[in-house]
Amino acid sequence: MLTKQPAPTLDDVARAAGVSTATVSRCLNTPQRVQQGTRDRVLQAVDRLGYTPNFGARVMAARRTFTIGAIIPTMENAIFARGLQAFQEALHEAGYTLLVSSTAYRPEAEAEQIRSLVARGADGLLLIGYDRDPAVYDYLARQTVPVLLAWAYAPDTPQPCVGFDNRASMRALADHVLDLGHRRIAVISGVVAGNDRAADRVRGIRDAVAARGLDAETLPVIETPYEIENGATAFARLMARAEPPTVVMCGNDVLAVGAMQGARAMGLRVPDDISVTGFDDIELARIVTPQLTTVHVPHRDMGRRAASALVRMVEERGTGGSEQLRVSLKLRGSLRAV
Repeated sequence: MLTKQPAPTLDDVARAAGVSTATVSRCLNTPQRVQQGTRDRVLQAVDRLGYTPNFGARVMAARRTFTIGAIIPTMENAIFARGLQAFQEALHEAGYTLLVSSTAYRPEAEAEQIRSLVARGADGLLLIGYDRDPAVYDYLARQTVPVLLAWAYAPDTPQPCVGFDNRASMRALADHVLDLGHRRIAVISGVVAGNDRAADRVRGIRDAVAARGLDAETLPVIETPYEIENGATAFARLMARAEPPTVVMCGNDVLAVGAMQGARAMGLRVPDDISVTGFDDIELARIVTPQLTTVHVPHRDMGRRAASALVRMVEERGTGGSEQLRVSLKLRGSLRAV
């Protein structure tokens, strides 16, 4: 009959590595503070002994769970993948674990997941955008859980954010489109209800159109969920108009690639017959033919900065500040002058 061996302890690891228990603890919690040679010895001892840190004891000692929650609108495409990966990497370096959930762009699902993560003891939360029921912010304030917003920057929002100005960014692209002579502009947008990023991008195009003396209120806009097939369907509807557009500006790259597929299915050449633009500059924008003109969002930089800011808020018990990141236009083959 096999007898159960006692689990290795922190003292066992310290003896095996020839260091103090404090050094072992630093190696596991803040490895950047330990010299490489010492760190290697400790981690080898951990692996050899099969040691697992006592998470409960660490939580009780620090009065923190060392977990951060992130609630994103979707996991079904790459819009958030790169930024979230960098966010997770930076959290790991700081000794935190990331818990991720998605909402399918449903506000009620986000509110439920926020309560669930708070109940599980998340030390802080990363949320996408700022447009949500004020009752959610009131709840988080009562729970004293630090919250950071990302993928948007709104200086008049009381919550700290690390992101970019969606409205101004899309306006910059629309200004360039207008500079190329386009006047018949149509838009394929994500659903704007409960999605400030989508709504602000449409507003940015309307700002640019109105500034040229054109009627922004008659701008053709089709709202649709972020899927390639939906972009193709919306494109076909726009091209069936009595006066079809010369350029279709899309709320993100996923919809734009769908629009390009829709053009191809109709026998139209991009950009000779119709121009198409996107937003985000995910990898998809560079592998389609022609490559997609879009707005480059610094997703990885945003993820790293958001992690650093949220960890500071957790550890310093502060409210945090906002940081606006710069975007840039990526002018590629899908857009031409008329």
